[in-house]
Amino acid sequence: MDLHRDTVSILKLNGEKHEGIKASVQRKKTFIKGSDLLIETGDLIQRNMSNGATETYEVIEPGFHEGGNLIPAGYQIVHKNLGLPEAEKAIKNITYNLNGHGSRVNNNSVDNSTNTFNINSDVLEHIEMLRSEISRIVDVDQQQDAFEIVDAIEQQFKSEKPRKVIVKTLVSALPHAGTIASIGSFLLAALGG
Repeated sequence: MDLHRDTVSILKLNGEKHEGIKASVQRKKTFIKGSDLLIETGDLIQRNMSNGATETYEVIEPGFHEGGNLIPAGYQIVHKNLGLPEAEKAIKNITYNLNGHGSRVNNNSVDNSTNTFNINSDVLEHIEMLRSEISRIVDVDQQQDAFEIVDAIEQQFKSEKPRKVIVKTLVSALPHAGTIASIGSFLLAALGG
């Protein structure tokens, strides 16, 4: 008979979350079979119960044991039960490593954050080159309109999701000159094409 009737999630300190792990959660220990997951001191164990409550435990001692002839490898974790304030504080201290433009994580919350996006330094350099070329080769009476177009291109790159079709339209509205066209081509390529 399998005594691992609980299903838990492991929240690693590096932001990884492993869900759907079969376990046996006791008063001061949690038992988990297997060696495919590294559980370390400070990791959190969360158990969602059928009554809707969630218990959070902090790993004090992972207690990994190699398997033998009759007993498989697994953990006999010594844990500390965290009250709600402690659990929320511990979860907030987890570091999430995200990739991609505008990536974010919302843990049981609404996102009211303000995001700042940095422009790739090569893109920023080419936008400045575009301004320089406009100053150098465009008639003074047409420069203001051209600079406004460059400002709009820069705003697209600063936005959370720059739109290639908008940048393409703005680039095509710039004065037609070889250097301006090649800079515009670079900016379009920076958006993936």
